[in-house]
Amino acid sequence: MKKDFLKQYPSVYFIGIGGISMSGLAEILLAKGFQVAGSDMKESDETEHLRNIGISIHIGHKAENITDEVKLVVYTAAIKEDNPEFVAAKQKKIPIIDRAQLLGMIMEDYPYSVAIAGTHGKTTTTGMIADILLYAKVNPTITVGGILPTIHSNTKIGGNSYFVAEACEYFDSFLQFYPLIGVILNIEADHLDYFKNLENIRASFHKFTQNIAANGTLIVNHAIPHLEEITANLACRVETVGLEGKADWTAKQITHEPDGKNSFDVFYHDNLLGRVHLHIPGDHNITNALAAFAVAYTLSLPIEDIIKGLEQFHGTQRRFERKGEKNGILVIDDYAHHPTEIKATLAAAKKIHHNTMYCVFQPHTYSRTKALFDSFAESFSDADVIIIADIYAAREKDTGLVTAQQLVEKIKEFHKNAIYCGNFEQITEYLKAHCQAGDLILTIGAGDVYQIGEAFLNA
Repeated sequence: MKKDFLKQYPSVYFIGIGGISMSGLAEILLAKGFQVAGSDMKESDETEHLRNIGISIHIGHKAENITDEVKLVVYTAAIKEDNPEFVAAKQKKIPIIDRAQLLGMIMEDYPYSVAIAGTHGKTTTTGMIADILLYAKVNPTITVGGILPTIHSNTKIGGNSYFVAEACEYFDSFLQFYPLIGVILNIEADHLDYFKNLENIRASFHKFTQNIAANGTLIVNHAIPHLEEITANLACRVETVGLEGKADWTAKQITHEPDGKNSFDVFYHDNLLGRVHLHIPGDHNITNALAAFAVAYTLSLPIEDIIKGLEQFHGTQRRFERKGEKNGILVIDDYAHHPTEIKATLAAAKKIHHNTMYCVFQPHTYSRTKALFDSFAESFSDADVIIIADIYAAREKDTGLVTAQQLVEKIKEFHKNAIYCGNFEQITEYLKAHCQAGDLILTIGAGDVYQIGEAFLNA
């Protein structure tokens, strides 16, 4: 962020300030001395928190919210150009930038910046890196796409050296970032309402790698198909992580414990660096932990601090989050909303001792459900009973493109115990009627499906 930025834009307005990323950026600007205000469509924990720390919050998007005092407007990808506040800002000739541009500008202030990209695992890996830096007491500034229990927030205002942030590929947002260390966890087909196909997605990730500082490092999953295309012609150093093959960073002597925890030895170029005890399950999280370890090692943090930082990490909110237990029935919630994520989450849950696993899935957006329809249908093999809720529309409108009932019928081609239950009350009643001691309920989806588990526990 240029030194004269505060003088040029002393008052910043956020359209969609309640979003998990936008709220964090608003908090960072407030700490840097900016006057901050913004709007969102509804009250939330984020808007309440922002109001409590002195940010003016409007509920509802209205043209009159954009006053002459506003010198810069920041908006999210979900905001369309016909938004009344967006229109008002243009009419007043107020500069307008998107969320990613602002995040990239903030990142410029920090000599040790880390951007974590990938189709899956960004929030978890960002949380791991954050906890390591916190344990090492280097006072990082953090912006993560979920609530990190260690800081009880999605944002931490730290010192002026270390900055850790998620780097989302949607709308090519991460191309606004120029980090010292870039991480790519995986590359798969998603956000096909923006990207045409997987080839376009891969091309975008390659551009992201080219933004990494020449004296910096790309840490990338060795298992990504045709990895050489992603890492071609890079000025920065490239290091790979993986559970198989000849990766630079590998995990060996992996132990899966009955409660889902993992422990493993970390090797760097075949040299043993130490053993990690991880509180979250799944082989995918071992790979995430390797990436986090590699980042911290590249930043020259002590190995003991890296290991202890990973041990103190218990996950982020809505990422394999244990919601509670009732009558011997364990309830876990996860943000998984892509077929690969669902497979990984169910595989992790399968390692936890249980009798019957009830998987409640809420599809997220009509476009994603339609584009990945067949892949979704095949992704529930590790569940015993699959319950499908109505599709969560998010930013979209229901145009009859696809229905939850159609998805159930397709799932039945691969799994006989799939049912459509529709609304949350029906699903909660079904679970109350069928679940017994020793069973596991797993609520999955990026919408508000977590409410089902909470309703079951509170019934």
